[in-house]
Amino acid sequence: MLILLAIGYCASALAPLLYKRFRENFGWIAVIFPLFMFFGFLARYPQIAAGQVIRESGPWLPSLGVNFSFLLDGLSLTFSLIITLIGAAVFLFAGAYMKAYAQTGRFYVYIGIFMTSMLGLVLSDNMLLMFVFWELTSISSFLLIGFNHHKESSRKAALQALLVTGGGGLALLSGIILLYNVTGSFEISSFYDKSEAIIAHELYPAIVVLVLVGAFTKSAQFPFHFWLPNAMEAPTPVSAYLHSATMVKAGIYLIARMNHEIGGTPLWQDTIMITGAVTMLFSAMLAFKQTDLKRLLAYSTLSVLGTLVMLLGIGSKLAIKAFFIYLIAHSLYKGALFLIAGTLDHETGTRDVRKLGGLYRLMPVTTLTAVLASFSMMGVIPLIGFIGKETVYKSILEVEYWGTFLIVGAVLAHAFVVMVTLFVGFKPFWGKMPVTPRPPHEAALKMLIGPGVLAVLGLLFGLFPNFFIATMLEQSAQSILSETLSLKVSIWEGFNLVLLLSFVTLLLGAVLYLVREKVPGVLQISLPAIARPSVWYEMTIKGMLSFARMETRLVQNGYLRNYIIFFVVTTVFLVSFPLYRSAGQITMVPDFSITFYEGALAFIILVSTLLLVTSKSRLKSIVALGVLGFSIGIIFVIYGAPDLGLTTFAIETLNVVLFVLVLYKLPGFLKLSGSLNRVRDAVIALCVGCTMTLTVLFASSFELSSALKCFFAEASFPDGKGRNVVNVILVDFRAIDTLGEITVLTVAALGVFALLKLRPDRRK
Repeated sequence: MLILLAIGYCASALAPLLYKRFRENFGWIAVIFPLFMFFGFLARYPQIAAGQVIRESGPWLPSLGVNFSFLLDGLSLTFSLIITLIGAAVFLFAGAYMKAYAQTGRFYVYIGIFMTSMLGLVLSDNMLLMFVFWELTSISSFLLIGFNHHKESSRKAALQALLVTGGGGLALLSGIILLYNVTGSFEISSFYDKSEAIIAHELYPAIVVLVLVGAFTKSAQFPFHFWLPNAMEAPTPVSAYLHSATMVKAGIYLIARMNHEIGGTPLWQDTIMITGAVTMLFSAMLAFKQTDLKRLLAYSTLSVLGTLVMLLGIGSKLAIKAFFIYLIAHSLYKGALFLIAGTLDHETGTRDVRKLGGLYRLMPVTTLTAVLASFSMMGVIPLIGFIGKETVYKSILEVEYWGTFLIVGAVLAHAFVVMVTLFVGFKPFWGKMPVTPRPPHEAALKMLIGPGVLAVLGLLFGLFPNFFIATMLEQSAQSILSETLSLKVSIWEGFNLVLLLSFVTLLLGAVLYLVREKVPGVLQISLPAIARPSVWYEMTIKGMLSFARMETRLVQNGYLRNYIIFFVVTTVFLVSFPLYRSAGQITMVPDFSITFYEGALAFIILVSTLLLVTSKSRLKSIVALGVLGFSIGIIFVIYGAPDLGLTTFAIETLNVVLFVLVLYKLPGFLKLSGSLNRVRDAVIALCVGCTMTLTVLFASSFELSSALKCFFAEASFPDGKGRNVVNVILVDFRAIDTLGEITVLTVAALGVFALLKLRPDRRK
């Protein structure tokens, strides 16, 4: 699996070169990449269906417990097949849709990295490795959302998505660290036998909160939902891939994966159930006033994501069954409808539903695809969406206490989803044909195949559910519940309450559609600013920027002396408390017996320091500073470090020469520091001196245990051919580090040289 991911990243890096060479047919070439991975995972289906779990592991940072550990079971295989299948449709679609864009080759790099990172995320069996892929999806999605970077709205939406999901990522990392403190391992598979210990631990509430914050931000659950509709600024292939089938489901995958390890408690189950239910209903209602095709689909996606989270919160066998069926159904129909929205925009020049209609005459294939996907989204028999909606309702009706509230909310939410479907999947194709910005016509074949395949699969999965998803459903459920479902998937279970609720949902959705069409101003939901999470986000960003401006004015004010003051005061502040707590460990007994040389050097150092701080002449100060530095170098020589002494002599000589050359050109002192400033500086200098003295005494009070000291002492001469351990470390053991430092200095010197060579153009 590691090799497969490496191939994915390499293929992504090669995309610009191939696109430049095969621009016209690149969509057909690009689709090979996700299809190769799709069939590679599909080939493992018989093993997973037989109950086998495939694990692969290799060392990465074994001393920290971080390994390249991967796990392929029913849950990860389901997500991998969704990621690669939708990826294939999007890659092919983008070959035609993105042809007019200037940086299409770069687009394929970003989306290839994203797909590979999503696969790494769902396959990881190590929490830190998962977190690495988690952040890679955030970074690549930032680049994809902001792909139209010439538009301010795109840049703003990309930054918002990055900050929200990145903040959740930091919370997740904190939860991972706490999990490690409890279990002593980062391996997810090792948590299976430690579930009771994790739940009983005092850190369990903090772990739950941090992990769920990470999951909720990634999957745009309330109150972090606002970033997803704004992310529709991205090109349509990005919206179809990231925001319908893949990235937004990363958080849901995390909840499902961790359900066995830290789930099963009221804190876990109730939190995700309530959050999912609120997101399900609230987001669906927000879709009522939208007119943009992609924003309509975005809010309906939020509602479905909330439904999936709610089902995990319910946690029963039937709820988990509904979770997987609805997960697959949503990926198929929403991916198809997003691509259809992109097709309409590409062929007509608009995504406003008020300006679309009657397109079935000119776009018959797109119309048929839209109708199939829309029937699945509305939950019409015999599509997979019907089975998903029926199973969702049935699982909610089993809930004892919250069942009544949840079923009412689910019916209302799905009614709004039906309304959205009528606007997206039917209105653009029926009725009068208004004048559009671009003369409409049927899309290219590359734009028809992807959504067409997804829509047809929605029909086939509905007609033959046991053939396509029943076995996978059993194996996926075991990853969440650690037990088999033994539940049959069927498309028809007779006339019952669930079927009645389905009819009510469709009828209520049609009513909402007609009300919206006839009376657009009714049911317009407008919350006060203080109740909108997006407003809180904007306020937080503005507050951070205001604080940054204040800090810049205060700290980065252009005065070097102030920079030094802030630096040393901060250092003293951070070090003083640990030193105070460790004062009892300083056991060094002072020895006042000194030699003549030591006394003479101490006297010279004190006199030089006094002259340095009291002199009003720059030249005298430079001389005093040089004497002080040379005295320190002599101390190194006396105490057996001649190489360090020689280095000090060279540095001090260079400093004195440079200071003299520079300060010689400066005018004399015009204004000296005031008395208060000098008192302040004296106090700061005294504090710094005391801090450094105590630090040295503390470090010298006991022997630090480190195997590296023995290693370097023993290997210095045999391996490095040198008896000076420090030099051997710098030149041999840390050769790359030293080379990097030399390279940085060389680049800086070249930059300074280039600046010195600049001359003003006298012709102007």
